[in-house]
Amino acid sequence: MAVKIITDSLSDIHGDLAKSLDVEVVPVYVRFGDKVYKDRIEITTDEFYRRLVNDPNWPSTTQPTPNDFLEAYKRAARETNEILVVTLSSKLSGTYESAQAAKRMMDNNKVRIEVIDSQTVVMGLGTMVAAACKMANKGASLDELISRVKKDIDRSHAVMYLDTLKYLAKGGRIGKAQGLVGSLLSVKPILTIKEGEVAPMTRVRSRQTGIDYLYNFAAGFKKIEELAVEHATTPGDADALINRLSAVFPKERIIKSTVSPVIGTYTGPLVIAVCLLGDKDSS
Repeated sequence: MAVKIITDSLSDIHGDLAKSLDVEVVPVYVRFGDKVYKDRIEITTDEFYRRLVNDPNWPSTTQPTPNDFLEAYKRAARETNEILVVTLSSKLSGTYESAQAAKRMMDNNKVRIEVIDSQTVVMGLGTMVAAACKMANKGASLDELISRVKKDIDRSHAVMYLDTLKYLAKGGRIGKAQGLVGSLLSVKPILTIKEGEVAPMTRVRSRQTGIDYLYNFAAGFKKIEELAVEHATTPGDADALINRLSAVFPKERIIKSTVSPVIGTYTGPLVIAVCLLGDKDSS
């Protein structure tokens, strides 16, 4: 029996990609006023970003419950006795703790469950999960997958261009990018995830300069194993960036994804990101 892999919706793995990887995705929650929605299940990406701009209610987010993970574990246990769970950074969400709590609740002692904090988010997490799923589908053992994912924590990179920091500041998840807040109107921030938290990389004056930065960041890697381009509401920009990146990585293998509504609460509707699994040298 192949190891079953579970992640959360902030991996930005969904739809056909989730099916092709044979991964179960546990949704995080987003709230508008008194209505709570499961990420991408009860609210679409398009609907969320429309409401983010127009709804008088500012959205908030909540991690999956332990029971959400427990139900996923029980479904997986029908197919396997080994489960690997890879969650977004525990410094950004309580999702990791919910996954661990569900592990303690699982009453089937014949099933081994291991939970790993990826220390990242969006397709930084997604590329790690994609690589692990491909190994699992080829018959890798749970211990082999654990070793691989832990090694990939330092090989996973997520770089995001934001038109503004106002959403991140208002949502309270600004982390080490706090020092950029005073420049909200004059610069466009480039952020990354460092040691599990949002951290600044640089700032630029225009969207095009920011997209150029994303391209040059990815092009600076000698070895890329997985590559993804994400957007929220600008698919044309994502397609153009994918076309440029085809010079450094096979276009048919570049994952195109959308930034989840939950992350969009903090990034705003004009975010675009490059995420990859790789190394700066070719060894």
